[in-house]
Amino acid sequence: MTKKKHKPFSFILITFVILAIASAFAYFYVNSNLQGKGPTGETVMVLVEEGDLLSDVSLTLQAHDLIGQAMIFETYAKLMKLTDFKVGVYKVDKGWDALAILTYLNEATNAEKNDVALTIIPGDWAKDVALAISEVSNFTVEEILTLWNDKTYLATLDAEYEVITPEIDKEGVKVLLEGYLMPETYFINPNSTIEIITKRILDQTESFYIENKASFDSSSYSIHEIFTLASVVQFEASKAADMKMVAQVFYNRLNKPMRLQSNVTICYSLYNYTDWKDCEGNKDIVSPYNTYLHDGLPLGPIDNPSATAILSTLNPTMNDYYFFIADVYGDGTVYYAKTYDEHLKNVAKYLN
Repeated sequence: MTKKKHKPFSFILITFVILAIASAFAYFYVNSNLQGKGPTGETVMVLVEEGDLLSDVSLTLQAHDLIGQAMIFETYAKLMKLTDFKVGVYKVDKGWDALAILTYLNEATNAEKNDVALTIIPGDWAKDVALAISEVSNFTVEEILTLWNDKTYLATLDAEYEVITPEIDKEGVKVLLEGYLMPETYFINPNSTIEIITKRILDQTESFYIENKASFDSSSYSIHEIFTLASVVQFEASKAADMKMVAQVFYNRLNKPMRLQSNVTICYSLYNYTDWKDCEGNKDIVSPYNTYLHDGLPLGPIDNPSATAILSTLNPTMNDYYFFIADVYGDGTVYYAKTYDEHLKNVAKYLN
């Protein structure tokens, strides 16, 4: 008598089980990506611009943590035939699922009627931010900067925000709020007061500070010193990896001690310049921001650094370099050196 062969049946059963498990996993994975990502009632302002494609909107929503995988959202939008996004600013609830978001963004009447977008770019000077605000509000650059230098107003901010400290009030500072205008896209009512617009920006800065308070507290540098050094790092490096390296180079020089000798502090000392050669050629300019003439950090922040620059300053990449240059004629690669002789060789090779 021959034994019955059960292998084909076993194979079919195992295959069925695997497919069932895979299907269940795929279903739950896709479904989880289409569910709301946060608590109901908490909203995020989303900008849909002229010419935005489905992929653009999906990535924007993903960046705001309103959806899961952008690709899954895009596929779902096509299946539901909800891809006709209307231009405007929308207040999107974090608790909404993908269908609710798609339905909302496909109806123009849901757009906020008054809000306009205000974008602060990493490295913007306070006067640049003031100009951007003036272009979408009823205030002049001079009116905005006057408020940002009003010491009575600054005292109220010091009382309201942990991130704002009395250390910002130093004689000779160009703009007292320089460094604290967190780069981000904000949605503001153009009829708002300067105080309300400023509060909207500082709320973001405060939120970032509170979120990273442990890192600030563990630093031997004050809040204002961190923002100041981060502003120099922002100006000197464009890539996150270089920001972390450059931050440590500056720490190495401060600990030596050596002067920072950062050309970007010359740019801010000039306050108006054509290109980097103007900064390179004015190292003797008399200014409390000039780190060629003065020890330690500049008087205050020299721009408004991004979250990346600040975090890089708080958590630098350890190294034993004391010099660096960026290949401004090439791809912007940063070259580091341990000695002045090595640094001069890099200058000769990449800048001359």
